[in-house]
Amino acid sequence: MNPADPSTWRVLVVDDEPDSIDILQIVLLAVDATVYTATNGLEALDIFQQESPSIVLTDLSMPERDGWQLLKDIRRSENGVHTPVIALTAHAMAGDKQRVMEAGFDGYLSKPLRMMTLLQDLQACLENHNNREAVSKE
Repeated sequence: MNPADPSTWRVLVVDDEPDSIDILQIVLLAVDATVYTATNGLEALDIFQQESPSIVLTDLSMPERDGWQLLKDIRRSENGVHTPVIALTAHAMAGDKQRVMEAGFDGYLSKPLRMMTLLQDLQACLENHNNREAVSKE
């Protein structure tokens, strides 16, 4: 996957809000990314194991398994150790972003999502992930 070329992205979008999934699909499909969707963490984990997406965008608050637990499950899997996992959340209070990043997410996108800057925001998260990966290899 090339962070600068969205057509190489295989994105798993996980959210229990259909509007959020729709916005992300519209933007990602417009740049020829491959998109998989799930409405909860359990469904997402199954798709992750079957499809091996190159990026995961997950809401934090969902039924059945939330984004926090999904991140832990992904990181425990062999192909999930280096997969960028980006939090999507309406939690935009002071300290929320820091808590998300300290938990091990590779990025933080607050809702409502902004269609005009979504790709740039995603690319910034992916660059952050790549920088963290490069430092960890040193």
